[in-house]
Formats: sequence, structure tokens, C-alpha cells
Amino acid sequence: MKALIQRVSEACVSVDGREIARVGRGLLLLLGVLKGDTIADVEALAKKCAELRIFEDQSGKMNLSLLDVDGEMLVVSQFTLAADCKKGRRPSFDDAARPEEACDLYKKFCEMAEQLGVKKVETGRFAAHMFVSLVNDGPVTIMLDSRI
Repeated sequence: MKALIQRVSEACVSVDGREIARVGRGLLLLLGVLKGDTIADVEALAKKCAELRIFEDQSGKMNLSLLDVDGEMLVVSQFTLAADCKKGRRPSFDDAARPEEACDLYKKFCEMAEQLGVKKVETGRFAAHMFVSLVNDGPVTIMLDSRI
């Protein structure tokens, strides 16, 4: 399971010209579910995302987590994080989990984030064509992989 995390001052997602989710200060999290991912990957990655110390403290050091700052999380399914670009010019998505399996683990990830105490967890629409807007704060962008 892969997560591309962006620290944001705000983020939103729209489908068919209509905004379906919005968060303020917190994280925009693009989540890719890979073949072989399990609930253990979900639990480990959700905990890491909620507790990752990437928000500034009073001294200006990245020392606070999403939970510490009472931040919000927008989770958007992103199967393209499974892209393999080693050969040729067209990415292969063979490593992406099947949609049914990916959707289930995506939902479980969002539930786990809420259980961990994230104040507000919003989502995109699984398998939809979405437009994601954000104001990256920093900018801070970090890639996490549950298998590393």
C-alpha cells in the first residue's frame, strides 16, 4: 500500500462539477492499494499517517502530528501509485489490487484513521474521475509504502 501525503492548508475534491469533499488544515492523502495488501498494511499505514510528525511546532520544527494539531484528512483513491514505468513509455498497472479488493481496503483505511482519532476524514469517490484541488503547505510532500 502506498500513500502520497501532502500537508495542506485546504483541499477539496469534485466529481461531475460538484464538490463532494473538503478539508481545512491537515493532509491530502492519495492512497494506492497494491496486490497482496492486507488489513495489517492498512493499520500500519493509517497509524503512520496520523502520527507522522510533519507539522511545525512553536519553534518552527516539524515536530507535531496530524493528531497533535487536530488536523483533517482527505483520502483519495489513487491506483496510479501502483504504476511500473521500468519498461517502455506506457505505465503498467499490473501491481494494482483488483477494484473490489482495493475499495474494501480503502474504506478500511478511512475507518482506521477515524478510529485513531483524526478529527475529520473525508473521501473522494472510488473509481470516479475526480478533480482534486489543494493548497500545499510548505510545500511538504512525502511518499510512504507499507512494505518498506
